[in-house]
Amino acid sequence: MRVGVLTGGGDCPGLNAVIRAVVRKGVKSHGFEFVGYRDGWRGPLEGVTMELGIEQCRGILPRGGTILGSSRTNPFKLENGVERIKENLARDGVDALVAIGGEDTLGVATRLAELGVDVVGVPKTIDNDLSGTDFTFGFDTAVNIATEAIDRLHTTAESHHRVLVVEVMGRHAGWIALHSGIAGGANIVLIPEQPFDIEEVCRLIESRFESRYAPIMVVSEGAVPREGGDMTLVSGDVDDFGHVRLGGIGDRIAAEIEKRTGKEARAVVLGHVQRGGTPTAFDRWLATRFGLQAIDAVAEGDFGTMMALRGTTIARVPLAEGTAQLKLVSEAEYAEAQVFFG
Repeated sequence: MRVGVLTGGGDCPGLNAVIRAVVRKGVKSHGFEFVGYRDGWRGPLEGVTMELGIEQCRGILPRGGTILGSSRTNPFKLENGVERIKENLARDGVDALVAIGGEDTLGVATRLAELGVDVVGVPKTIDNDLSGTDFTFGFDTAVNIATEAIDRLHTTAESHHRVLVVEVMGRHAGWIALHSGIAGGANIVLIPEQPFDIEEVCRLIESRFESRYAPIMVVSEGAVPREGGDMTLVSGDVDDFGHVRLGGIGDRIAAEIEKRTGKEARAVVLGHVQRGGTPTAFDRWLATRFGLQAIDAVAEGDFGTMMALRGTTIARVPLAEGTAQLKLVSEAEYAEAQVFFG
């Protein structure tokens, strides 16, 4: 069997670990051949490939990013996109695809599976917002990076008696903000699922200063004020999946804090630092297990499935189930952390 592998969407620590596991087990245990498709769905759409075998996978386990490249290409937005993919798979002699990606990449995989393409999905996203799995790889690395940044900012906040607002990624889900905020000892965490009251934020900040400590706030890029207003945009441009580019909520909140409290406030935007560099041991472990199970699913003809972590077990769930909805922070989970705020 000849198997194609692609990585789509935003890059993520652990992608190379999945590729390595898929290829090594596929070659050694199943005798498969592999084709690497470049830059997400653009690869099979335009027939852009690279050689992919055990040799190409040597030394990539600790590397961030993806040796296959990535993009946010959506074949369903392009004329004859599905037909072009099917034609290129047939031309390349590819019998099945392993698609590694998040909501958008696996959403395409779900629709292709319904149209007869033999595909298996592996979930990745630093946002940890796929409902079909307890955790996605990349999330643990992003949380560790954000936590380290918060740890370092405490001393600066105390030294200068100022508010520091740490903006982290999280368009619709606040998992990175919540986990890193608790782990880093932040005093306030703002997430997209729970619109914030800026007056309450300022009250907590003044209370923190009264205790002779400077406040640290963590805010997801998609957080919005309760009193009205949209997500803060870098620009109004949208990608092939309809996503706008977010950014700037940290600066917006810092300016409002200064105006309302008279306290000096600064915003720190972690941005793409969260999704780059060496994956943590947990993410390497999870990505490797996903890859091993994914290639077994291909060997067994169990197509239209996505690998999922359920407890400590890797399970297979239908792609449609794995991408059906976003996994968001519940009100109860957010409330549980409130004891640490302020």
